[in-house]
Amino acid sequence: PLSPQVVAVYGTLSDLLSVASNKLGIKATSVYNGKGGLIDDIALIRDDDVLFVCEGEPFIDPQTDGRPHEELTGAHTDWLTLNVGGRYFTTTRSTLVNKEPDSMLAHMFKDKDAWGNKQDHRGAFLIDRSPEYFEPILNYLRHGQLIVNDGINLLGVLEEARFFGIDSLIEHLEIAIKNSQPAEDHSPISRKEFVRFQTKSELRCQGLNFSGADLSRLDLRYINFKMANLSRCNLAHANLCCANLERADLSGSVLDCANLQGVKMLCSNAEGASLKGCNFEDPSGLKANLEGANLKGVDMEGSQMTGINLRVATLKNAKLKNCNLRGATLAGTDLENCDLSGCDLQEANLRGSNVKGAIFEEMLTPLHMSQSVR
Repeated sequence: PLSPQVVAVYGTLSDLLSVASNKLGIKATSVYNGKGGLIDDIALIRDDDVLFVCEGEPFIDPQTDGRPHEELTGAHTDWLTLNVGGRYFTTTRSTLVNKEPDSMLAHMFKDKDAWGNKQDHRGAFLIDRSPEYFEPILNYLRHGQLIVNDGINLLGVLEEARFFGIDSLIEHLEIAIKNSQPAEDHSPISRKEFVRFQTKSELRCQGLNFSGADLSRLDLRYINFKMANLSRCNLAHANLCCANLERADLSGSVLDCANLQGVKMLCSNAEGASLKGCNFEDPSGLKANLEGANLKGVDMEGSQMTGINLRVATLKNAKLKNCNLRGATLAGTDLENCDLSGCDLQEANLRGSNVKGAIFEEMLTPLHMSQSVR
C-alpha cells in the first residue's frame, strides 16, 4: 500500500488495476478491502470502501505499523478468499459456516487452521473442485436461494453439494433435476413412427404402447413385443414369425391371416381378438407356444395350428371351426363352449381339458379325441 489516492471505479477489475497503476506509479496486481479481503470482482466494491492496491505482496494494513492485522488483534478477519480450481471467490467466514454448520465447508473454516487449509501465493485457500459448480453453492450459502446459470449441469452442482455436505441444498437440486426432465410420453406409437423405428439396426419394442395402431402387412419377424400393449391393433397379414409376444396385450386386435410360425405368446392376453386363417405351423418343426394365454372369445376359424402348444390356455367361447390342431397340446385347456366343429385333432393331447358345452360336430377324428379327454 502507498499514499492515499481517490480513484473513480468503473469497468472491470483489470481496468481498475490499470488506472491504479498509472495513478500510483506501480504495477498493481491485487486489490484488497479495508479488512484485508482480496477483491476478485469489481461488483463487490461499495461506494464508501477504502481499497488497498498491492504489487503482489501480502496485505499489510498501514494502520498497524506494518504488522499483519491478525497479529495485532489476536483474531482473524471474517473476509477470506477461496481459490477453487483456479478461480477466486471472496466471501466471509460466516457465510461458509452459519448456513450449514455441519457441512464440510463449515468445518474447514469454523476454526482458524483447524484443517490446516493450504493457501496459494496470494493467500487464497486452495480447494480442488470445479468452480462453475461451486459458484451456485456459494450463492446458496449467501442468500438461501438456488440460482444456476444457463448451461450449468444441475447434476454437477448436486455432486458438489453432496461432496461439501450442503444437505438443505441437495433436496432443492433433486427437485430441480426432476422438474427439468421431459415428461414421459405414454401415447401409443403410430404406424409411421414404428416404420421409422424399423430402419434402426436394433429394434426394441418390449413394453411399448401400440394401442390401436395399424401394423397390418408389416414384417415383424423376431421382434420382441414382450409385455407390449397391442390392444385393438390391426395386425392382419403381418409377418410375426418367431416374434415374442409373451404377456403382451392383444385384446380386441385383428390378426387375420397373420404369419405366426413359431410365435411365442405365453400368458398373453388376446381376449376377443380375431385370428382367422392364421398360420401357426412351422415346417422347420418350431412349435408356436401359447401356453397359459387368455384366448377367451377369439375367432381362430380355419387357422393352421399343427403342434401348437395351448397347454392350460383359456379358450372359453372361442371359435376354432375347421382348424388344424393335429398334434396340438391342449392338456388342461379350458375349451368350455368352444366351437371345435370340423377340427383335425389327430394325435392332439386333451388330457385334463374342460370341454363342457364344446361343439365337436363333423370332427375328423372322434375316436382319438374321446380317448384323450377325461
